[in-house]
Amino acid sequence: MSDNLRPISITLVAEPKQVKRFTLTQWRIAELALGDHGADVLNLQLSMTERAAYRFNLTSTTPRLFVRAGFTGQTPKPDAITASQDVAAGWLDGEQQVLEAAMPMAIQVWLESYLARHGEAPMEMRKKKRKGAGRAKEAPTKEQPK
Repeated sequence: MSDNLRPISITLVAEPKQVKRFTLTQWRIAELALGDHGADVLNLQLSMTERAAYRFNLTSTTPRLFVRAGFTGQTPKPDAITASQDVAAGWLDGEQQVLEAAMPMAIQVWLESYLARHGEAPMEMRKKKRKGAGRAKEAPTKEQPK
């Protein structure tokens, strides 16, 4: 098996939510398990370009896995999984449903060993703008004699 690919079984459950007079169905991940023995199985594939995002996720209070589950407003059908919040944010920008769940400890250990083998990615720092940079300035005008 590849060192950057793991099958993850996902079980979703629907929960009715009462909002004022309406009942809505809210979906959540009931279980994430290693292996390919569930109804929905996705491959979690790690990418060298996402190493900084993996480290950020692992250092959070509760590391998460994110599951793309089709378009918003439809019955969810899991079709992708990631440990990168940046990738998940991109899915949300595309109006996809993203469900999240706590990352199992076995995945955290595997992710740590992946980062140890391939090295940490440098954190991208944004450059500070100089004061007034990017703003139009009025040119000083000379007063004409009267």
